[in-house]
Amino acid sequence: MSLPSAHRGDGTYTNPVLDADWSDPDVLRVGDDYYLTASSFGRAPGLPLLHSRDLVDWTLIGHALQRLEPDAEFRSPRHDRGVWAPSLRHHDDRFWIFWGDPDQGIFQVNAPSVRGPWTRPHLLKAGKGLIDPCPLWDDETGEAYLVHAWAKSRSGIKNRLTGHRMHPDGTELLDEGKVIVDADHIPGWFTLEGPKLYRHDGWFWILAPAGGVETGWQGAFRSRGFFGPYEEKVVLEQKDTEVNGPHQGGWVRTPSGEDWFLHFQQRGAYGRVVHLQPMRWGLDGWPVIGDDGAPVAVHARPALPSQPPAAPTTDDDFPGGRYGRQWQWTANPRHGWATEHSGDGLRLTCVRTAGAHDLRTLPHVLTQRLPGRPCAVEVDLRLDSAGPGARAGLAVLGDAYCWIGLERQADGTARLVHRFAEQSADRERDAGRPTAAPEARARLRVEIGAGARCRFSYDLGDGFRPSGLVFAATPWRWVGALLGLFALAPAGQGHAGAAGFTRFRITALPAH
Repeated sequence: MSLPSAHRGDGTYTNPVLDADWSDPDVLRVGDDYYLTASSFGRAPGLPLLHSRDLVDWTLIGHALQRLEPDAEFRSPRHDRGVWAPSLRHHDDRFWIFWGDPDQGIFQVNAPSVRGPWTRPHLLKAGKGLIDPCPLWDDETGEAYLVHAWAKSRSGIKNRLTGHRMHPDGTELLDEGKVIVDADHIPGWFTLEGPKLYRHDGWFWILAPAGGVETGWQGAFRSRGFFGPYEEKVVLEQKDTEVNGPHQGGWVRTPSGEDWFLHFQQRGAYGRVVHLQPMRWGLDGWPVIGDDGAPVAVHARPALPSQPPAAPTTDDDFPGGRYGRQWQWTANPRHGWATEHSGDGLRLTCVRTAGAHDLRTLPHVLTQRLPGRPCAVEVDLRLDSAGPGARAGLAVLGDAYCWIGLERQADGTARLVHRFAEQSADRERDAGRPTAAPEARARLRVEIGAGARCRFSYDLGDGFRPSGLVFAATPWRWVGALLGLFALAPAGQGHAGAAGFTRFRITALPAH
């Protein structure tokens, strides 16, 4: 099961069409199918792949990157590093994804089918601060190009786009690169990034955002030649709407010639949710996005074959001990963290760690995105470890975090515990009163209301009881808050046992 889709059932849809942190989306049509990928930063697997037939209803069908490389760099959480702003393209009967790792350079992977097998990452250009790459294969000339932006935190450069000629096989760049757009020379523009490169009506087009993730706008640039000069225009901005910073995404055209633009909106702890905007080409030849440049909240659906309402799956019974595609580890996974078996339920090893006091530092936390609408999250937990200090639970993770679960005491008993850590704290504190859990079992629940305010509760067999005060979820630096399942034990020798999770469910709650 999944949360409700944006499909309204009356010929319209409501934004956002993906109400969770599918950051920096790019979209592609191949035949009658639409595909979308997004930033995955330091989580594994990375480069999520979503599919739709109508641009409104999306399902998660897999990932293009099973592990981040080099492996040693991502054995520990790197929440703000890794895969930034990928571009998804189809060329020469292959799917291609290019992305920038701000600490390593520009990578690409490719595959004959969106479901793989995907190649190992190929480093196309090494360097610090190279981000947001997008390729273009020009069918008119046979030439290939690539444009990318810059991260000032690594390179000291920002607000400009650099262009390269690229070998048509996507393996190397053919020149040193040239700045083709310098937004320092455009009055009022700052933090130009996230370019997407196209050919249309005899022009080279770069659709690129500026102005920052929370308050920015979408720009369009055009030139008769790839290396410029480019002229610019703002084509989407907040105006009088409630959609702050509508920008950074991709353009797609349907078989009937309709144009659409998918972009993100930064929504605090919920991360970057995805909106679908109608798009047309004005009499002056420039794109017009949304309602004359303002984002729409409700709109007629694309003129595409009807598709049943769909949204990325959230629930999981963990058949055979396997977790669904919606889950990602907070770093590259290692053998033995999760155990497959003949029944249902997720069995996580209580991994021994010196970092048991801070979940943010642990790689063996299994996460999925925090839904962007009010919901209740429930999971059943059984602690099968007898080792003192072993614990497992359900967490809401961000720069600050909170979790509820079970912990084994030195005398062998189990307690229901509820803990949190502030953004600046390096260890946890109690958020609720510890309670004896004689069966070492509990049903755990978090109700997430408006503003990502979280209310925790538990059921030890006699009904749900509230625990602690309201916790306001917080994002990471570039990533929305995450839901997490974990099992761990203090540092020491020997196997520390395991924890079992069953019947993970997320249900929508009425909006207040």
